[in-house]
Amino acid sequence: MLAKAAIADGKGHFTIDEIQVSSPQAGEVLVEMKAAGICHTDHASLSWNRPLVMGHEGAGVVHEVGIGVTHVKPGDRVVLNWAIPCGHCFQCSQGHAVLCEESKPAHVMERSRGHAHAEGTLWRGQPIDRSFNIGTLSSLTLVREEALTRIPEKVPFASACIVGCGVMTGFGSAANVAKVQKGSSVAVIGCGGVGLNVVQGAKIGGAAKIIAIDVHAASLERAKAFGATHTVLAERSDADLSKAAAEVKELTEGRGVDYAFEATSVPALAFAPLRMARNGGMGLQVSGINDSVTVPMPLFMWNKTYVTPLYGDCVPQRDFPRIFELYAKGELLLDALVTRTYTLDQLGEALGDMLAGRNAKGVVIF
Repeated sequence: MLAKAAIADGKGHFTIDEIQVSSPQAGEVLVEMKAAGICHTDHASLSWNRPLVMGHEGAGVVHEVGIGVTHVKPGDRVVLNWAIPCGHCFQCSQGHAVLCEESKPAHVMERSRGHAHAEGTLWRGQPIDRSFNIGTLSSLTLVREEALTRIPEKVPFASACIVGCGVMTGFGSAANVAKVQKGSSVAVIGCGGVGLNVVQGAKIGGAAKIIAIDVHAASLERAKAFGATHTVLAERSDADLSKAAAEVKELTEGRGVDYAFEATSVPALAFAPLRMARNGGMGLQVSGINDSVTVPMPLFMWNKTYVTPLYGDCVPQRDFPRIFELYAKGELLLDALVTRTYTLDQLGEALGDMLAGRNAKGVVIF
């Protein structure tokens, strides 16, 4: 079957082109995509040194299933997750599906268990990998059944698709990794899609003080709508956020917060949470910075913990139903996160709006 897809060339550019997608083999599912979220990682994937079908946030409808698939059927509404667990390795057995030793999820070159069969997706007659094994910026995607979780009928596809990465990463970092406690204090650096969901996770955890930090006043206004109790408008000249950290400490009796999260993707700010965390507190670098950076070691004093969570320690069968339940209760916002929708042909504009900070989340609608 022919599908329309966004293809990254590995050299910083992309094209919209036709691909050929085959029927699923054993354990695989063909999904007709309805919506795909736009994330900073999608922009990064343009330069992953080889052609890829782009996208790693998505929701759609099951079109066809392969032999042995039991937990979804044609017609089911599903959200995709890019951490595709094998279910039997050491990490999976320890309850950390996101760290699966058999499924390589991101920009590694070798194929792994998380992939559908190599000839399942062809571009110009040759096999092409899908970003994060799912490649959601495509009208059809062929994935392993473990990549799918059913979504309730009342959740719009545009809202459901962003649960697959941005919502899960932010919410899970607060709820699963930091385990934000009732009455605690939290700082969130960067109030884009991931940061806003850290704010939501902290609010649901019962944090008494949630301080949002950003260089955009509009982003801080959004953060208040999602649960921030205080805001700090950072100066662009404050390169290491030391001035912003001083304001955070003023708001916490000079002590600093219990939990500080970075969600900017700016390498220079990777260790900024440690400037804002109290002694014995926790700093979390949530945005997945991969660049080499240096840090003054005294920032770790005294008894501070520094963590780089992956995907909010996601276990799809545990976390996605919980997120949809919180959404149904009105305790976690999804619809309000989607600032603007686009067609696939408008992907360049969507990426530009994301990089400029104009959206909380942009979503491509098929």
